[in-house]
Amino acid sequence: MGMTTRGWLTAALATAVALVLGAGTVQAAEREPTGPVQPNILTAALYSLGAPTIAPPGANDWNCKPSDRHPNPVLLSNGTTANAYENWANLSQKLADAGYCVFAGNFGGAPGAFLQTVGPIVDTTKALAAFGDKILQATGAAKLDVVGHSQGGMNIRYWIKYLGGAGKISRLVGLSPSNHGTDLFGLLSTLEMVPGVPAALGAVCQACNEQAVGSDFLTDLNAGGETVPGIQYTVIQTRYDDVVTPYTSAFLEAAPNVKNILLQNVCGLDFTDHLGITYDPVAEGLVLNALDPAHAKTPPCVPVPPVIG
Repeated sequence: MGMTTRGWLTAALATAVALVLGAGTVQAAEREPTGPVQPNILTAALYSLGAPTIAPPGANDWNCKPSDRHPNPVLLSNGTTANAYENWANLSQKLADAGYCVFAGNFGGAPGAFLQTVGPIVDTTKALAAFGDKILQATGAAKLDVVGHSQGGMNIRYWIKYLGGAGKISRLVGLSPSNHGTDLFGLLSTLEMVPGVPAALGAVCQACNEQAVGSDFLTDLNAGGETVPGIQYTVIQTRYDDVVTPYTSAFLEAAPNVKNILLQNVCGLDFTDHLGITYDPVAEGLVLNALDPAHAKTPPCVPVPPVIG
């Protein structure tokens, strides 16, 4: 029997409702669960112990479309051992509030593990580059801006040099990046000379070995020039860095497209250390300035203690 007009209308209405609800379900799924804003990396680390895969606040909205003022999505790149939430549970929201499409992921660790960014840097960077391609495809943007902490501010340079990042990245902002490695006040350099120690360390953190001063990885990365034309590089470093030592090893070779900033030259009362720099309000202000220099503002200078001191 044929369907009555009333029956047809009822069926059509039900179908329309189902489609709307279905679309809503898909759209909601494209906005990943996020955790709350945190005041420092210690509270963020404690929170992420119970939710190591949760995205930082304001991040990973896959429906986000860049604005005319901020056409480039911002990819946040984690430091050694840090997961995305632990590293960025403050700056991510500030970037989102400023109108950026913000993204962060976990790479270089076991899936779902608390510790990330510990595997071979090449593998971590390949996964990060694939994540960057996903961001560009989802947002329709032509290029990315990348903000990285520690290893996360250095390994993007491998992406640029070897994985096609030169054509996909517009700005690289490093917070205490390990661009020339670290000697950990001489301790790491000494331990690296002890037979068996590099192998033991590499078993749990290959990226740690690769960030030692003079490592084969860094020697290769820095050979033939540390930057490429067409990308704007900003390094933001603290004099009180207790991981990347000496602190000057974070800075890149002078070039027209390089800006090296010592935090204490902006705010002498800022005692932020390596772990605290991604939550430091002065450093966060400098990140915003680096991403949008046309609207740069002098960050307020307030006393900031180290996270661990």
